[in-house]
Amino acid sequence: MFIGHFALGFAAKRAAPRLSLATLFAAAQLADIIWPVLVAVGIEQVRIQPGITAFTPLDFVSYPYSHSLLMLLVWGALFGALCAGSTRDRRAGLVISALVVSHWVLDWITHRPDMPLYPGSAKFGLGLWNSVSATVTVEILMFLAGVWIYARATRARDAVGRRGLSALVGFLLVIYLANAIGPPPPSVTAIEVAGIAGAVVIVLWARWVDRHRSAVV
Repeated sequence: MFIGHFALGFAAKRAAPRLSLATLFAAAQLADIIWPVLVAVGIEQVRIQPGITAFTPLDFVSYPYSHSLLMLLVWGALFGALCAGSTRDRRAGLVISALVVSHWVLDWITHRPDMPLYPGSAKFGLGLWNSVSATVTVEILMFLAGVWIYARATRARDAVGRRGLSALVGFLLVIYLANAIGPPPPSVTAIEVAGIAGAVVIVLWARWVDRHRSAVV
């Protein structure tokens, strides 16, 4: 899942208005932020295998430290504690922890059986990716709902807050659809670079937009 994770990040602004959208995005996408780094250094593995699912050609051979349920519980507890300490808001910490762990749940729904419970465990997945139309429908509906909740939970302070949000939403949709209908990535290195660079751009963009919007009390 891709924009489905961002959907939860957008929606979580209602529950944790003191947290930046950038922090919420980082929590919802933490597994995918850690993953390309671990692939790049050889700790985790991915292969490009067109046809392995209808939606994506990626074969996630091994990613126990970035994507197992146990490790996401650990990463979520650490990230949540950091946010709770910095904001002095226990609820914010719980929201962050839940977002981190939600990544496993959404990936379990979409992936073929490649999601581990813990390093070395059996792997699970319901396989929504076996249907392109079902995957796109579910994710886009989730995404639009998340954006709607964020837009209702915040108010633009200026034109940047309005246009920047629209541009961010459009960018995420374009990237998602390009990945859905485009050719397979040319190499694993390209996946690593795109994953790391994309995470940086999206998180910084979210921070910029959110600074130009105010939470609705």
